[in-house]
Amino acid sequence: MDERTWLLVVAGGLLAALCLWGATRAARRARLVRDLPTCSTDGVFIGLVELKGRARSERPLTSFLAERPCVHYAWCVQEHWRRTVTETYTDKDGKTRTRTRVESGWTTVASGGEQQDFYLQDEDGAIRIRPAGAEIEPLSVFDRACSPRDPLYYGKGPAGAVANSTHTRSFTEKAIPIDATIYVVGMARERDDVIAPEIAAHRDAPMYLISTRSEQQVRRGYTAQYWFVAALGLVLWVAGWVVRDALAAAGPVPWGERLPVYAGWGAAYLGAWLLAWVWLAYNSLVGLRQRVRQAWANVDVQLKRRADLIPNLVRAVEGLRDHERQVQTHLAELRAQAGATAPGEPGPDPHGCLASLLAIVERYPELKASESFLRLQRELAATEQRIALARGYFNEIATFYNTRLESVPDGYVAALAGMRPKPLITATDFERAAAAVQLSA
Repeated sequence: MDERTWLLVVAGGLLAALCLWGATRAARRARLVRDLPTCSTDGVFIGLVELKGRARSERPLTSFLAERPCVHYAWCVQEHWRRTVTETYTDKDGKTRTRTRVESGWTTVASGGEQQDFYLQDEDGAIRIRPAGAEIEPLSVFDRACSPRDPLYYGKGPAGAVANSTHTRSFTEKAIPIDATIYVVGMARERDDVIAPEIAAHRDAPMYLISTRSEQQVRRGYTAQYWFVAALGLVLWVAGWVVRDALAAAGPVPWGERLPVYAGWGAAYLGAWLLAWVWLAYNSLVGLRQRVRQAWANVDVQLKRRADLIPNLVRAVEGLRDHERQVQTHLAELRAQAGATAPGEPGPDPHGCLASLLAIVERYPELKASESFLRLQRELAATEQRIALARGYFNEIATFYNTRLESVPDGYVAALAGMRPKPLITATDFERAAAAVQLSA
């Protein structure tokens, strides 16, 4: 048997394995999109998050072709060419002949783009997005073909021409315009300049996507890719054996005898497909369980923050209030002493009082207890809101996890792995004492 025919089987097997890997990757992304609950911008914690909102920037970019304000754009100019090729070939009778054919295509003659850090804004606030390293799915904002008579031809394209040019150019541009609705899946981290989170590329992030498509469109796209690529792998695997038999057979191929063999090889591929799915489902459930644990850790961190921060703020306000009361009393005594002594009469030195007053002002430049109380009130409200957001995120991700454990067929994988549902946080069973706020007189 010719060894070259086995190369077809090997090539088909390698392509089938590559397709199976690509299908598994698409399915993993589809599951990740489905399992992540959408966060509000003021409820983002460190870790993998999903956000929806509008693109905003204080100083937006201007796209090259459409000249629209945006935060990301990429443009391309292609020129069309056509040529006639003459080739020599040998026909079935062994005679040398020539023939001509026409080839055509497009060549990129210019391209470029730019992007900047921007903000995703929703109803609750805004969060900074660093797009470097992200998989970006922008909108098409410009698509136009023209001839040299159009000012665009040379105005936005190069002066030279490609070989065999038909003098037709295509100008296309994609961008994320200002106020465009975007969907983001990425890793949240703490900013370097202020105490606030941001979304940026991370080597451990399973996905970093900035898309102008909706969550449903993204998930459907990955799901369709999964089924198409997996089915393509099955076709390539079986086709490799079919073509091998067709080339290796000395006479007609006994297809009736070979069909069970092909069915067996197809069943082997389906078995590998099933194992890949079980592996995918298990890893997906493990990842979801880890996010549930992380969500609970976020709740605990916020409770710890409240327990440590609020008493310190209360003591600071009490101390500032006492300082203000003492200073105001001292100032009143100084004013009384300065006004009770007539000029030339013995008594307290007014200039000495002024020196004391200046020292007090230098030591306490702003003594406004009302602002301190307002700051404490705002911090109390913000702290309780952060705790509420952390609890809400935990309940959302735990609900996703529990639903997956009870769904078919994921529930069978979870049962084999011994995974159990996570109880949700309720108002009655969440017993953690709040920090007492008492300002004694």
